[in-house]
Parts: sequence; structure tokens; C-alpha cells
Amino acid sequence: MDDLDAVATLLAKPEPPAEAVARSRERLQDRMRRGRARRRLPVLGMAVAAAVTAAVIVTSVFQPATAPVSGRDVLLMAAASAEHIPQGTGTYWHVTRTWQVPDGPSAQESWTARDGRRWSRNEQYATPESVVEDPAPFRLMGAEIGFEELEGLPTDPEKLKERIAGLPRHDSSMLPADREGGLVSPLITLITELPTPAQVRSAAFEALATTPGVRNAGPVEGGQELLIPLSGELEIRMVVDPETARVARANILLTAEGGAALSKSYISVTTEWTDELPR
Repeated sequence: MDDLDAVATLLAKPEPPAEAVARSRERLQDRMRRGRARRRLPVLGMAVAAAVTAAVIVTSVFQPATAPVSGRDVLLMAAASAEHIPQGTGTYWHVTRTWQVPDGPSAQESWTARDGRRWSRNEQYATPESVVEDPAPFRLMGAEIGFEELEGLPTDPEKLKERIAGLPRHDSSMLPADREGGLVSPLITLITELPTPAQVRSAAFEALATTPGVRNAGPVEGGQELLIPLSGELEIRMVVDPETARVARANILLTAEGGAALSKSYISVTTEWTDELPR
């Protein structure tokens, strides 16, 4: 079964602390220093040399707004932002997916309480617009994962990948790339629909940045459009806002329930904690 068949199968299934800012700044400055390592400044007076160095640093910081940025850099910038942007608080984790159909926009919603109870609206096979109790657990690599387990995931990118790779797997709920050891799908799920803590989301963005072949197709509404290889010729087109560390939309959405949603254009996704009861 190829990846497109696998997606179809899955579809059918019922403001910042100073310490975090300092770490982000140090990482960016370290990358800038490495990029300038082979350059030599002319011999100047100490005051002039200091001014020139400051000018180089300022230029390096502000140029990326107009200069081309790699897909890896977009993900690393999102990692730096995610580190100090909390998910918020509330009673229910609320996920909304929207996409275009011939009759206009269509949407699905779900609300999940911390004790695992879940309600949904417009899920497949449900009565349109009605909110129903829908006991679909969160999943990662096909395995059930709860709020406490998400909060206990490692905040180091390499250790996070090791933990994910060691999760019990359910092959019937995974794409072939996942079954072969790939981690792109679960990492994307961690940064899109799951209620992942800020530090873990940061680690997931950073781990995703190591994926070979990630490309930036350029700025679009809502962020930067990234092309991320999934398996073979299949790739995910995903719009990431590196400043808010949010995935605005994607052509393949790997859902919190372990499924996948596929669109010829885009599926938009928003997540939030809320105290508002589903109705």
C-alpha cells in the first residue's frame, strides 16, 4: 500500500521570559558567528572596529526579512518562538479544521477535556452541525497518548525523537514512512493539533528542521510555505508562521486522533484552550 492509499485509509477512520529570549538570541548569534568565521575585518582602531562589528550584527539580524530564508531556518525560527509562547489554559482543547468544498467552506471541530472525554462536530458519518460525544483518544505513531504523557515528553530534539521512536506502534494507524522509521508525521502532529507544551513544541520544530529535503517555497499569506518530504514523491505543503510558531494550513493534515486529512488545496487549522462548552 503506497502513501496516498494509506492517507485514504486513515481518512476513512471513524509574552516571553528573559531566559528563553536569551537562549534564542544566543542560538541566532552563534549561527551568525559561524557564518562570518572565514571573514577578516581590516585592521582598524578599536572604536571603529567595534562599530563595524555592531553594524555587521545588526545587518545580519534584519536582512532575513527580505533575503531568501531556507526551510530549515524557518523551522528553527519557529522553534525559537515556540519556546516562549504558551498554549494557554482552559477546560477543553479545541481544534478547528476548515477547507473549501464546491458549496463553500466546510469545518470540523473537536473539544477534548483533560480527563479524555471528547466531543466533535461534523466528523465523518456524524449528523451535520450536531455536537456528539466522540471517544477518540489522542494518538502519536498510532499509540494513544494523554495530556500527562504529552507534558512529560523530552524538550531536547534528539531525546524527543528517541522517545517518539520508542513508542508502541500500531501499523494500521501509520503511514508507510512511519512504519519504516520516519518521524515526520508525529513531529508535525506535535506542532499542529496536539496540546503540546511550549518547550516540547520548540523541540519538535527543531527536530523537524533536520529532515532532509525541507524546502521553503517562499512567503504566502499567513507565513512561509514549506515543502516537507513525507515518503517517495509524497510531500506535505505546510504554511508556518515563524513568529507565532503556528501551522496555519497544510495540504495533508496529520490529526490529533492519529488520522490524516487530505486536500487538493489547503486545510486550515486553529487550536486553543477554552472554557466554553461545546454546543
